[in-house]
Amino acid sequence: MQNRILVSACLMGHAVRYDGRAKPLVHPAIERWRTEGRLVTICPEMSAGMPVPRPPAEIAGAATGEAVLAGKARVVELTGGDVTDAFLQAAENAVRLARETGCRYALLIDGSPSCGSDFIYDGSFSSRRRAGNGVTAAALKAAGIAVFSDREIDRLVELVSE
Repeated sequence: MQNRILVSACLMGHAVRYDGRAKPLVHPAIERWRTEGRLVTICPEMSAGMPVPRPPAEIAGAATGEAVLAGKARVVELTGGDVTDAFLQAAENAVRLARETGCRYALLIDGSPSCGSDFIYDGSFSSRRRAGNGVTAAALKAAGIAVFSDREIDRLVELVSE
């Protein structure tokens, strides 16, 4: 199967987000890809053993997923807990699954400290956004997998159709 797509489980309607909810992405391509067997679903955080619900987490110090991967930044919960190791494991799990299943693309929920690819939050827990990648998105990009946010699905549709 060519053009397989790793997709955030919350976008597929699974209640796996930190707040115990889903954020289903409604788009005609989703059902078509599901029928064609192109979709490989993962919640990186759950794959690393994190519970649902769980405290909100952000990358501290207005850093990015790349900085976390390089050991220069941490992922912390609103409660103060350091969940960096779990986010690193989550990213490793996502890259491994993408490689094992032949995913060339990833469709991830934006804003997440794991899956964000267009924006993430600045680490202040004040809802301030900044451009950047979450830890999993950064790891997938480093592994050569093209990453798209949920708002970029039309661009992904064009590529998958080629």
